[in-house]
Amino acid sequence: MREYLLTLCITAAVTYLLTGPVRKFAIVAGAMPEIRARDVHREPTPRLGGIAMFFGLCAGLLVADHLTNLSEVFEKSNEPRALLSGAALIWLIGVLDDKFEIDALIKLGGQMIAAGVMVVQGLTILWIPLPGIGTVALTQWQGTLLTVALVVITINAVNFVDGLDGLAAGMVCIAACAFFLYAYRIWFGYNIEAAAPATLFAAILMGMCLGFLPHNMHPARIFMGDSGSMLIGLVLAAGAISATGQIDPDVLKLFSGSERNTVHQMVPVYIPLLMPLTIIAIPAADLILAIVRRTWRGQSPFAADRGHLHHRLLEIGHSHSRAVLIMYFFSALIAFGALAYSVNAASMWIVLGVVFLSAIGLVLLLLPRFTPRAPRWAERFVPPRYRRRRAGAETEAAEAAVVADEAAEERVPVAAGVSGVNGATAIGPRSRAR
Repeated sequence: MREYLLTLCITAAVTYLLTGPVRKFAIVAGAMPEIRARDVHREPTPRLGGIAMFFGLCAGLLVADHLTNLSEVFEKSNEPRALLSGAALIWLIGVLDDKFEIDALIKLGGQMIAAGVMVVQGLTILWIPLPGIGTVALTQWQGTLLTVALVVITINAVNFVDGLDGLAAGMVCIAACAFFLYAYRIWFGYNIEAAAPATLFAAILMGMCLGFLPHNMHPARIFMGDSGSMLIGLVLAAGAISATGQIDPDVLKLFSGSERNTVHQMVPVYIPLLMPLTIIAIPAADLILAIVRRTWRGQSPFAADRGHLHHRLLEIGHSHSRAVLIMYFFSALIAFGALAYSVNAASMWIVLGVVFLSAIGLVLLLLPRFTPRAPRWAERFVPPRYRRRRAGAETEAAEAAVVADEAAEERVPVAAGVSGVNGATAIGPRSRAR
């Protein structure tokens, strides 16, 4: 565990220290998109944050290769090299897109090629566990197609959720943390060395996100861009592929006892299939709602608008930071709920806990304007937003809000079909809102 934590800290430190110089480079290189009518941020912000994240990945792999226990991962498995090869390719494509806005088909082709590079070097799904059937061995073509599909879907899911400052990095970090705990339990608890690469990938992914978040939290000083969102999406997919397709469920010796006990014991085997959904679940729901909403209005499904989930949270009164924290909450609820269920699938307390926390999340959604106020005797010790306002101050604030709303209504809407606004994933032109 100490070596994993050291790798995580080194990755986070390198990413954090490099993000500042990368921001200056992005400004000089002109990688600063113009503000669009539906964007949340109000000042041009540089992107290319994925450059720092990629070098953090390289630093993490380099440190792990020189540690006593983790070096065995590189000796017994080719998966770290496969990950680095695929990551370098997808990162290069992302950098070019951040600067030059490359064609959608080129990005899609690059994602498929990056997945193919990892497959050629051995990072592929060899078998999958199916409920009621058991372990199913896949042919080479089946494993390749399933691996490529998982990589492309995960990359675009992460890219799609990158809509608010710190949202994508934080959600991926939460999913990576839950996945790390799962993979470490399989490796340490069951003494299965095949889970070591997935554990390493999750630790490095957490370091990449934690190192970048201080620069990306609202108000963001730099965006990760496609070079970052596609990169962390690929690393997340690589961990899921390693844990799902490389670990033989028969090695866990779970097929024993009654059929009911076998089903309960097999839950940890299905978690790698479900864990990527913890990052895809919210973006997928947003995507489906967007398609229904746009087609209902007679618009193109790819027409840009301000109806995404994070936009709705802002419209009902949540602040930028609170909207991000709410989405963090639900991501953690899904990820760690699945993790807890994998540890003890027969416990009713886990289900009740998830239901209780879900109710708390719904209450938070229904109280967008709730702001705790400190007592008058403690006002001097708390930030101004928690102090009681005078009547005159409230009137001025209301007038300022009206002026801001009128200014927002006068903004020019984004027309469907305009270059640079269609699509909502990494395979299409950039359409993320800040």
